[in-house]
Amino acid sequence: EFENTELMPVETDIQTPEPVEVAANDLEQAAVKIVEFDPLGATSMPNNPSALATVGAFTGSALEGRGSAEGRARLAKAGGGSDASEAAVALALKWIASRQAPDGGWNFNHNLSINPVPCPDPGSAEKARNGATGLALLPFLGSGQTHKEGAYKKQVYAGLAYLIRSMKVTGNTGGWHEAEGSMYSHGIASIAMCEAYAMTHDKELLAPAQLCLNYIVYAQDPVGGGWRYSPRQAGDTSAVGWQLMALKSGHMAYLQVPQGTVLGAMKFLDSVQSESGAKYGYTGPGGGQSTTAVGLLCRMYLGWKKDNPGLQRGVEFIDKTGPSKSGNMYYNYYATQICRHNEGEVWERWNGSMRDWLVGQQAKDGAKAGSWYFRGGDHGCERGGRLYCTAMSTMILEVYYRHLPIYRKQASDEEFKL
Repeated sequence: EFENTELMPVETDIQTPEPVEVAANDLEQAAVKIVEFDPLGATSMPNNPSALATVGAFTGSALEGRGSAEGRARLAKAGGGSDASEAAVALALKWIASRQAPDGGWNFNHNLSINPVPCPDPGSAEKARNGATGLALLPFLGSGQTHKEGAYKKQVYAGLAYLIRSMKVTGNTGGWHEAEGSMYSHGIASIAMCEAYAMTHDKELLAPAQLCLNYIVYAQDPVGGGWRYSPRQAGDTSAVGWQLMALKSGHMAYLQVPQGTVLGAMKFLDSVQSESGAKYGYTGPGGGQSTTAVGLLCRMYLGWKKDNPGLQRGVEFIDKTGPSKSGNMYYNYYATQICRHNEGEVWERWNGSMRDWLVGQQAKDGAKAGSWYFRGGDHGCERGGRLYCTAMSTMILEVYYRHLPIYRKQASDEEFKL
């Protein structure tokens, strides 16, 4: 079991002295050695529900679909999954597990792993260990695998332990910002930690989950409301997407998410939108495929209704564009979720094309069996290699149960109020 890491009161005004790296000597004692917070006195967060500055605009909790194998199978069938897509997920999880590193984490250079058999197409971002570990954990969590139960609970435990060991704790923030990964690594690892906590309610994950959210709060650009490579830089839509999804994951776990942080993210999205919110640019108004997909999904999670004119036109753009068959998995990942949440004919068209193409692209033989790689695909394919492509592809095929559709009653009724 993890050691006791119950969260102490959290400062509302986050201070940022020099980071102190938290480490443990071995994997079995991999949890945070309880962080000694400074006495907070009157600045502590009051222990009452009204003090939890969560935002009602965040829609739905949505993780219930991951529960049982029977429930996942039922949702997959109802949502448009197939026996072949579920078999592809199972084979992918086996490949990801086989490429775990001896220290419990993962590396985008997947050959630096416990598996002695070389596998082609490793990524170049070898120093982005936190990002690789977070991204590798997400498909397990998406399939209902946690450190408490499931066929891969030992692998999930070791991965979470690696993240807790590698967290750099500064006051009341905990960061996974790193070389070659920057705030992207932090956002991705934060999603994994918060999802693991939300799914298990393991109090020993509470401290690292809240600490990583606090780091996102600290790292936000105080002027424009976004995030980029380093804390407090003017934002870009890609980095904003990962941080906002982490805040959403924390919100689903009833962790503290300041209202001002989410309102700042809304402000940033306003600054990069075009066509009244139908399309989104990178650092300014625009309409790229990937950034538009990120922006639209963020808008869905921030409370835009299904009949919002900008959202409707954005969904029409995604529908007309269709899945990327050239390996832009970043776009495919976000756009798949948009179409799933939209449901209806848009989802039927998207799913029929995306699912069958992706299943057909999965490697079936040798060391590559269960994995994907798209040569000439998006930027992440080169930097993240086969691990990145496999994690993103697996999460796309888990879309039937990974998150409940936002606009269904059972999801929207769970909106948290201030």
